[in-house]
Amino acid sequence: MKIAVVKSKYSPEITDWLMNGVLEVFKEHEVEFDEQVDLVIAPGAFELPLIAQTLADTGRYHGVICLGCVIKGETAHFEAISMASSMGILQASLQTDVPIGFGVLTVYNREQAISRSKPGPDNKGIEVALAVVESIKAIQKIRGETEKEIEY
Repeated sequence: MKIAVVKSKYSPEITDWLMNGVLEVFKEHEVEFDEQVDLVIAPGAFELPLIAQTLADTGRYHGVICLGCVIKGETAHFEAISMASSMGILQASLQTDVPIGFGVLTVYNREQAISRSKPGPDNKGIEVALAVVESIKAIQKIRGETEKEIEY
């Protein structure tokens, strides 16, 4: 299984914690970070969909995980970025037939971001990584692929 992780450089404390949740899942599912995972840093949440789609289009990855955090401010910018990143990631996944996980926190304040990313069972990085790993396995089963038939 080869997976790409695209991580926004905004709110690095939050995205680092999300990444730690992803790494927990990888460890549980025997996904070796150094051998099976490529990490790409995105300028922000708005750029996640294009980078994820470009990675998926290469054919090298069974799945892509997007990590980011958008915190509401005083303008409509929050809504625009949240909508663009969520719809763009969905569209990229459907167009490429590659599971692309939406691990972008869209929250009203920093406290909500911390509670959804800090170490523990509520870490959304865990949820998105599980969703991608399980989706990869489901798609492989649907297509009749086995581990031996998949080229890495």
